[in-house]
Amino acid sequence: MRTKEIAETVGVHVNTVRLYEELGYIAPVPRLANGYRHYHDLHMQQMRIARLAFEHEFIQHNLRKMATDIVKKSGAQQFHEALIAARDYETFLRQELTFAKQAIKVATALLTEPLENETTYTHKQVATRLQLTENVLRNWERNGLYEVSRNAQNRRQYHEKDVQKLLIIRVLRSAHYSIASILQLFMALHTVASEIDMQTLLNDVPFTTEFYNVTDGLGRNLQHAIDNVMHIQHILTQLQ
Repeated sequence: MRTKEIAETVGVHVNTVRLYEELGYIAPVPRLANGYRHYHDLHMQQMRIARLAFEHEFIQHNLRKMATDIVKKSGAQQFHEALIAARDYETFLRQELTFAKQAIKVATALLTEPLENETTYTHKQVATRLQLTENVLRNWERNGLYEVSRNAQNRRQYHEKDVQKLLIIRVLRSAHYSIASILQLFMALHTVASEIDMQTLLNDVPFTTEFYNVTDGLGRNLQHAIDNVMHIQHILTQLQ
């Protein structure tokens, strides 16, 4: 199979096929006596794995890195290892989808009923609950996305409304909203320099419309990515 043929079959430019070989996304391609590349079915399957993995350009939570790891292992013909990585990737994607659904549930609940939970959480507990690093939370705080109270020992003390706001921020970040964009959104909704009230925020019509559109789009993309990685697992199982 020539470069043009494999490119047309997979639906990419011929230069993409050559680039994938250079990057190690497909196995080294043998050359004919005339110097032309000669691709086999193995290369076709590796190209399909790469295209499925990179169809959605996620930039948050190392999703791109995880997808690339699968593709590189496939290109090195480490199919068993690639399959394990693909299963881990699927698990992570499903976790992200769960957080997106939780954010919609939180928003809906806050629009219809007041928050009565007075439980407090530590910085570490919140990071674990939201599957974020503590440094990410500190970065969001430093950039003014949220404020949190301190106890007598000067340790951060999160309330349920703080956690819910962080869940909203998490979903917006996963949907590729920049920190600056989220901050501008919050500032536009609240002109007073006080702590943002989640009930007021989520009752704002422009915000709710945008937020539900964001979460709906993110949910669809995540589900599509899950479908793709399951297809990848099927290909890898056959290649083992």
